[in-house]
This record gives sequence, C-alpha cells and structure tokens, in this order.
Amino acid sequence: MDSIVVKGGAELRGEIPIAGAKNACLTLMPATLLTEEPLTLMNAPRLSDIKTMTTLLRSLGAEVSDLQGGRVIAMSSAGPVNTHADYDIVRKMRASNLVLGPLLAREGHAVVSLPGGCAIGARPMDIHISALELMGAEIELKDGYLHARTNGGLKGAKVPLRFASVGATENVMMAATLAKGTTVIENAAREPEIVDLAACLSKMGAQISGAGTSKIEIQGVDRLGGATHPVVTDRIELGTYMLAPAICGGEVECLGGKISLVEAFCERLDAAGISVEETPRGLKVARKNGRVTAVDVATAPFPGFPTDLQAQMMALLCTADGVSHLEETIFENRFMHAPELMRMGAEIDVHGGMATVRGVDQMRGARVMATDLRASVSLILAGLAAEGETVVSRVYHLDRGYEHVEEKLGAVGAQIERVAE
Repeated sequence: MDSIVVKGGAELRGEIPIAGAKNACLTLMPATLLTEEPLTLMNAPRLSDIKTMTTLLRSLGAEVSDLQGGRVIAMSSAGPVNTHADYDIVRKMRASNLVLGPLLAREGHAVVSLPGGCAIGARPMDIHISALELMGAEIELKDGYLHARTNGGLKGAKVPLRFASVGATENVMMAATLAKGTTVIENAAREPEIVDLAACLSKMGAQISGAGTSKIEIQGVDRLGGATHPVVTDRIELGTYMLAPAICGGEVECLGGKISLVEAFCERLDAAGISVEETPRGLKVARKNGRVTAVDVATAPFPGFPTDLQAQMMALLCTADGVSHLEETIFENRFMHAPELMRMGAEIDVHGGMATVRGVDQMRGARVMATDLRASVSLILAGLAAEGETVVSRVYHLDRGYEHVEEKLGAVGAQIERVAE
C-alpha cells in the first residue's frame, strides 16, 4: 500500500494545471445510458473513481474507451443494456447511484445496489427514491438492492427536494429528460456540476432551463442523441491547490481556475490574508503578508463554502494567528482528519458539527493516516508547512479524487514523493 512522504518548509512557485471535475465527470458518464448514440467527454480527470464508473458502465452494456491518456472518454450504449448494477462495483463509490435515473428512463426498470464511498456520513438515498417515486417509479429495497420499475415509463412531475442534494438533482434531471411531460425540481442543487450536466444533456437534445438556480425545469423528449462535451474545471482540486502556497508561502498560478467556481472560498481566503488574483490563464494565489489570520468557516451547499474544502481549510487554520471555528453542516462525520492533524501538533477541539482550531506557531511532521478522500490531501497540505517529515498512509483514498498529487506539487517546489510500503 502506497504512502505519501512530505518534507515541509519549502515555498512553492510556479503553475499547477487543474483537471476536469471528478464529480462532474462521474455525473456525465452515466448520461451515455440515455442514448444509443456516442457520447464523448473531453478534459476528463485520470482517477480511480473514473475507472470504477467505467467498470460499472461496461457491466451495464456500455462501450467505454479511454483516449489521449485518459483525457478523453468515448462511450456508446448502442447495444442491449443490462439493468442490474452489482454490489461488488457499486459499493466502491457513492456516485454509482447515478445510473438509477438513466436506467429507469431508458428501460423502465433497474436493480441497483445501495452505494458505498467515503465513510463521512449517511448521505441517504431516500431523497433519490422519493423524487423518482413522484415521477411514477415503484422502488423497493430488498437484500441491499433497490428494485425499481415504472408502469408505462416515467412521467413529468413537480419534485420538491427536502434538501438541495446534488446527487438527487442529477438523478432526477437525467431521468426527466426522457419522461413524458414536464418535470420541475424545486430546491434543486446549484453547483457548477449541475450546470455542466445540463449543458451536456442540452447538447444531446434535452430541453432544460434553470440549471444553476433552485428551480430546474425539464421538458421530456422522445429520444436523445450523441454529443461531445468538455468537463468543467474541478473546483475542489482548484481550491486544494490554492491552499498550497497559502499554507507554506510562495506564489502559485492554478491554470484553468475561475473565481466564479470558488467565490465563497475566495472570500474566506481574503479574510485570512490570502491574495487571489484572476489572470487570463487561471488564479494566482499568495499570502498578502506574514502569518495567516484566523477566520470562521461554515460549510453550505453551493454557492456557499464547499464541504469538500473544509478539511483542507482546517489544515491552513492550524497555523493561523488566533482561534478559528469551522462548522460542518453537510456531513455529520467529517472531522475525522482532526485527530490526525493533532498528531502533527495542531490544537483542535471537536464538539458535534463544530471544530475550534487554535493556531500554533509550527506544525511538526508525523506518521498520519488518511481516513477519507479530502482528509488525505489535508494531511499532505499540513505536511507542506510542518517541520520535518510527514508520512501519510492509506492514500488509496487520495487517488479517488486527485491525479498525480506528488507530480503537481513537486513541479512547484514541494519536497514530496510516493513510496510503496
């Protein structure tokens, strides 16, 4: 099992290219099940989660090819579609549940295992189920599988979501493209990945309006065609690498970044004393002067502060001047990185969904363990600022969401390497 070894103390200078969004690509890939014509995705990230989705789609009868070193994914579901999504594949990744809507829309029935992924909270499927039931699906849970079917196909409906769930919004959007009539999603998620999905589906012939707002309207069509679509920039990878020079000094330009993708995050960085400048090529990031200032952070659905950047932000605030408070409002178990940061000398108190961080003058390198995807990279960031050597184990989590971290950080001056243990 691989580990990442980081030696702290080096300032970072240079450029880091930001990949296409993992969460967008994992949503766009199941859209191939909606059409018999080819769907090609450009700017795809090279991640283990993408490989898992590829395996799942192939098991459902889709043809999936990686081109240009994995940067292009060419798909086709022209042949017979298998409607059984097996546990052995689905358990590896939460986003596997996004085949449910497309399968119901195309075939009228599906058997999909309950999904897995990082152990950071319940992330219940009931929002997906109740939304699809409003569209005429009959769904029963048996032996860990969702057995879903329709009587004569899905029908357009008013779908109010009790929570602005990204996954449920995406599942309903895809299902609604081939439903009879008009579907209106109320309290819809507003993330850039939702806008990207709507753009791709529209290229395929879907009729969608309101993406990026809390009310999305989809007029069902008889069939969808093929399309070629570039995956939107990964705002979480963007935010993560923006924190690298913030935490250990220097100046880094994140290529492909836009403030509109991370506006709430940039506001907190500004309050902490971090300069973010939009350039023709991306975002240039550096400390304004001296030590970072403590700030309070509360996660929220987009356009609020992303929960997927909370762990990384905590790493920054561990060495800030003063006391910071981080409130996690999305997932109930998302402070598992705190004890590992404390092994490096951080002073953190966690009570329920609130973490209090008292900044220290210097973190110290230590052996730490990654507990989930975002926690793993937060420990690497902390290692960049720590005195001595930090060894982050169980980095298989990292490979689910970040491609070639050691290469990207190493190219701007970080002392970092991957080792086999």
